[in-house]
Amino acid sequence: MRDAGCGMQDAVESSNVKTTSADVKEAAPRAVVLVSGGLDSATTLALARAGGFACYALTVNYGQRHAAELEAARAVAESIGVCEHKTINLDLRWIGGSALTGEIAVPKDGATEGIPVTYVPARNTILLSLALGWAEVLGAQDLFIGANAIDYSGYPDCRPGFVAAFEALANVATRMGVEGEKITVHAPLIHMSKAEIIRAGAALGVDYALTVSCYDPAAGGAACGRCDACRLRRKGFEEAGIADPTRYAHP
Repeated sequence: MRDAGCGMQDAVESSNVKTTSADVKEAAPRAVVLVSGGLDSATTLALARAGGFACYALTVNYGQRHAAELEAARAVAESIGVCEHKTINLDLRWIGGSALTGEIAVPKDGATEGIPVTYVPARNTILLSLALGWAEVLGAQDLFIGANAIDYSGYPDCRPGFVAAFEALANVATRMGVEGEKITVHAPLIHMSKAEIIRAGAALGVDYALTVSCYDPAAGGAACGRCDACRLRRKGFEEAGIADPTRYAHP
């Protein structure tokens, strides 16, 4: 999946990914894709590419404790192929309130009641807003996010209602939207199980060995195998009947 489908004007070099004239064919509709480095966002990028979009990948370093996913995002974007990949720094640790950005322990060995402490306050609202701003500059009417409401941790900003509400907001909060260029927020994984997501990505050639899901990886980079993200990932590969390439600290 290396031909990124970019127009000649899109063959640019970013801080992470370079596309060249050899990658260029006809210009395709542009889309901004949120790429975290995790399994879901990698599959979402592959689906956007397969759907004929010229993809611009956006990764945000928001101070997450699982910073290994930032390097994973670079590797995923390069492997699948994008027109440009931006990684921006927006530290959300000053907000706190989450085990992913603060000193709160990441829960292990089982789901908790209600919305877990790994929820980062308003994270997807912030990330989609950044993607929306870049999309306006690019003239891209499509945003992609790897939100999922089936095998997930219960986060409010991963539900269909949130995606629909943000799309409505985008179309009244931007020049493109109010001038009639409809903006669409795609969440192609929203109703898929983790096994279905993995099968879909595998069929498109996604290299899941490049991805990172663990919320609390060991110092050597091994996934903890016990947090909610690890449990959902492992369960997904088992149910998909596909070998899990993840290196777990706790088998």
